Amino acid sequence: MSEFYLSDGAHLGYSDSGSGLPVIFLHPTPVDREFWGPLVQLLPQVRAVVPDFRGHGVSELGDDLPEGVFGRVPESPILSPILSIGQLASDVLALLDRLHLPWVVFAGCSIGGYVLLEIWRRAPERVRSLAFICSKPQPDAEANIARRVQIIQRAQREGVRTIFDEMSVSSVGAAARRERPAIVAELRARMTLSVKALCATQAGLAKRVDSVPTVSTIQVPVLAIAGGDDTAVSPSEMEAFQRAPGGCTFHTLPVAGHYAAYEQPRTVATLLTPWLRRFES
Repeated sequence: MSEFYLSDGAHLGYSDSGSGLPVIFLHPTPVDREFWGPLVQLLPQVRAVVPDFRGHGVSELGDDLPEGVFGRVPESPILSPILSIGQLASDVLALLDRLHLPWVVFAGCSIGGYVLLEIWRRAPERVRSLAFICSKPQPDAEANIARRVQIIQRAQREGVRTIFDEMSVSSVGAAARRERPAIVAELRARMTLSVKALCATQAGLAKRVDSVPTVSTIQVPVLAIAGGDDTAVSPSEMEAFQRAPGGCTFHTLPVAGHYAAYEQPRTVATLLTPWLRRFES
């Protein structure tokens, strides 16, 4: 069941279930918060707060996003709204205020992890610890930016259907697709962004800052879980979290893809549960 709050003019949805240690789970794109459902069910003694990012799930995108131009296509510059990582961080902090939570444990996958890094820069006093699953502190390489430009162009020209069909396959590891073929359809059903929301999200990802320097300022414990079969975020990129002065517990799941937490919820829960117990008192 969804609850709603207002952040910078947009009505945003979230779920709040369980009791115990408050943990906010931030999902990857283009899926919605139901991505975390199988994992959350396996975590005892946790109050799971799970928002839908703007434009995802039941959350509005909002009407006041800035627009920007991608100049990397000189013959046809692309104009797109930009859903910045900063805006997403503001939305999450507004949710903490609504729920009167002075601090929480945060867990984020992919774009969710990028938002965690921005939250740490803005409000470290709200952060008890940080779990990054298939996320990284590095900015987009030029090749990744070029791919995002192509996605924006395709979405503006063709719509989102084919793009999401492709993403639902590429984001899942080969082993999960082989052993549980239905997983692709399950995740595809959670990809409901409009063309505008998809373009805005891809633009925000392309324009995110380099967070590698931020890692050296993280004074709270970090958990980093990488997927060995992740084609978007490599384990070697995630090793940068081991430089966090608050300490980093690092794991690689050899056959997991980018959506490792959905592919292998029991394995991820086995890693998360003892780590979360450290913060219960």
